[in-house]
Amino acid sequence: MILYKEFTFEAAHRLPHVPDGHKCGRLHGHSFLVRIYVEGDVDPQAGWVIDFSEIKQAFKPVYEQLDHHYLNEIEGLENPTSEVIARWIWQKLKPSLPLLSQVEIKETCTAGCIYQGEAE
Repeated sequence: MILYKEFTFEAAHRLPHVPDGHKCGRLHGHSFLVRIYVEGDVDPQAGWVIDFSEIKQAFKPVYEQLDHHYLNEIEGLENPTSEVIARWIWQKLKPSLPLLSQVEIKETCTAGCIYQGEAE
């Protein structure tokens, strides 16, 4: 069974490695949408894979680092593309959320990425 919980955060960033004149090289912001997916068996007693509040609790310290911050100043996010942000969130969450199966980031209504961890 796969379930997810959505979060939003507001943040500014710029992409330092794009060609000169690229619009993303300038400071700008997004209303990011993050979807945290977990996968596992439904516990027959509880009737769920995990309590949604456990996902929220695991994501809270990550959210606090991201929301209303300049992402380029956060260690590991010096080049804060959607791909880098998704991997960074995964690395922060996986130790406390072992059922984590993917992290989805949307930086606009029509653009985003999904990270499913490194191939083993």
